[in-house]
Amino acid sequence: MSDNHHAPDDDEGHTGPIKNPRQLLLAVVFAFVIPIFVIVGIVQYVTSGDISANSELYSETAVMGRIQKVGRIELGGGSHALKSGEEVFKAQCTTCHSAGLLGAPKFGDAAAWAPRIKTGYEALLNSAIKGKNAMTPQGGGAFDMVEIGRAVVYMANAAGAKFEEPKAPAAPAAAASAVK
Repeated sequence: MSDNHHAPDDDEGHTGPIKNPRQLLLAVVFAFVIPIFVIVGIVQYVTSGDISANSELYSETAVMGRIQKVGRIELGGGSHALKSGEEVFKAQCTTCHSAGLLGAPKFGDAAAWAPRIKTGYEALLNSAIKGKNAMTPQGGGAFDMVEIGRAVVYMANAAGAKFEEPKAPAAPAAAASAVK
């Protein structure tokens, strides 16, 4: 066996900073109790300001302004002035119908429009809304259905038709009073 047998002494074995119960109590106070009081004091200081419900900073309008969405999308139902048939034609239809691209009847060409005019306004409007041959559907696009109808009437009338331009739909308030 070995002679390096070592018995622990109080003086040699333990060399930590806490040597008696009083020092242990002070270590607990400084490590746990004082930081809790410091945290509570900081919270009291931060929340001691005036946060009354009447404060302008916390009014419903001010709060809603700070938490509003970054952007918004509005679909349909917008109240904008309806465009004329000529305006819609120049914005949407002129590319193909002025040059006769992809079999589109040229604007003002009575011979090319005659068979289409014979089918009637509703058939022409249906073709414009749903699309026909190489023409893409216009329904649900940048223009209202009434505006598309006006463009159809504008092009057909330029080729000899006598269609009446579609009128704007009645306002919802007027329609509601007419129902009563």
